[in-house]
Amino acid sequence: MKRRVVVTGLGLVTACGNNVPSTWNAMMHGENGADYIKKFDTEKFPVQFACEVKDFDPLSFLDKKEARRMGAFTHFALAASDEAVKDSGLVIDEKNAEMVGTYISSGIGDFWAIEREHESS
Repeated sequence: MKRRVVVTGLGLVTACGNNVPSTWNAMMHGENGADYIKKFDTEKFPVQFACEVKDFDPLSFLDKKEARRMGAFTHFALAASDEAVKDSGLVIDEKNAEMVGTYISSGIGDFWAIEREHESS
């Protein structure tokens, strides 16, 4: 049996924007998302710029207790997944829940946070 995959919705959290429209708009205007690093002190590092996600509020997607247990990588994945499902217009119910999935990609994530929470559970 051949398996097929259909992309029905998109969701993005990037250095250029926190959703599909803002990311697309930035790319269409030649913005690259690179800026000076603001999340930690870079004084002792030779490189002081990166493509950080900016102005992202995980509390728009999660309650405070849940957000505290997760790293930023997971916050971004959940926000992008939420946007993709909403973009698709798909209603997930008992009939189709096992046929629905989300593909998540990232250059790197804070896997230490996932491991830490796994060990504490």
